[in-house]
Amino acid sequence: MGNTKYTAPDHYQVDELFSEEHKIIRSAIREWVDRSVKPIIEDYANRAEFPMHLVKEMGEIGAFGPYIPEQYGGAGLDHTAYGLIMQELERGDSGIRSMASVQSSLVMYPIFTFGSEDQRKKYLPLLATGEMIGCFGLTEPNHGSDPGGMESHVKDLGDHYLLNGAKLWITNSSIADIAIVWAKDEQGIIRGMIVEKGWKGFTAPETHGKWSLRASVTGELVFDDVIVPKENMLPNIQGLKGPMMCLNSARFGIAWGAIGAAMDCYDAALHYSLERHQFGKPIASFQLQQKKLAEALTEITKAQLLTWRLGTLRDAGKATAAQISMAKRNNVFMALTVARETRQMLGAMGITGDFPMMRHMMNLESVITYEGTHDVHLLITGNDITGIQAFK
Repeated sequence: MGNTKYTAPDHYQVDELFSEEHKIIRSAIREWVDRSVKPIIEDYANRAEFPMHLVKEMGEIGAFGPYIPEQYGGAGLDHTAYGLIMQELERGDSGIRSMASVQSSLVMYPIFTFGSEDQRKKYLPLLATGEMIGCFGLTEPNHGSDPGGMESHVKDLGDHYLLNGAKLWITNSSIADIAIVWAKDEQGIIRGMIVEKGWKGFTAPETHGKWSLRASVTGELVFDDVIVPKENMLPNIQGLKGPMMCLNSARFGIAWGAIGAAMDCYDAALHYSLERHQFGKPIASFQLQQKKLAEALTEITKAQLLTWRLGTLRDAGKATAAQISMAKRNNVFMALTVARETRQMLGAMGITGDFPMMRHMMNLESVITYEGTHDVHLLITGNDITGIQAFK
């Protein structure tokens, strides 16, 4: 069963809505995932280890900052292409997509959007190739859904800043060469800065014991009187708008990525149901199995149409934060439901590492929580409808 060729579900011919360039890019990432990720990912997840050797390969296939202009090492692609890349990476594993999401949307995006020309030239080309790895420091031990309450702070000491504080649940933390860190200045204004590995007082302990995103690095960022040079401050942004714009980019990618996880589960369940026989016939012939497959395909199809439209809006500069929020919430919940339902189709085999459902299911329990929790995204939509914030 493991050697059965993958066929992507496309019940509404959504492929016709993508350009030839989009399809070529998607095929290239899909082939890489099938070749380099799927054969090894269960082993790495079992060992709770991130496959570091894949970072350079992801740089080579253009998975980092694909929408960054070519002059800074990116591919100069549109956001729809970025979404399709995230979809294919998460078909392999949410942890692999998370690594690329952070590198692209939470590190390269703010440096390009808010950074100086010197910062762009210094960091972006190295991040694009994977020679340099980045992370994003916003969430704190006491402040998750309320980032504006952050306690990390920077003090202007004339020729440099002094940074103190701590960040938690940071993807790539212990393997990152740089961190995009958000902290409040003396006036209480949120500022962004680039903090480099090895600076005195900066440590990044890894978090262990996770049941989810096991093939991904998660940890803390701790700042104890860290000297930050003035040239490492992001000059073109102040306030919470900066990190929120980064999160919008990441959430956009997650909305696409979750579809990839669902597609992988659906494909495995479909092939299994056609090959597994009970009572003298394939289990695909039974009504309840067909119900699960039909519902999975329906939900995947709806999510595909949602992200396609979101991609066209974002490429036109029209996508709102609330629209991105809705897609992230819907598609991750959809993928988690598909993972759970297709796992049941395999019976006991579904809990083994021979099939991807349990790994995707555990991963998606993190994805449904990070970059804005499932319930907070619901309230973002409610706020968009009524004009009244219910989460403050």
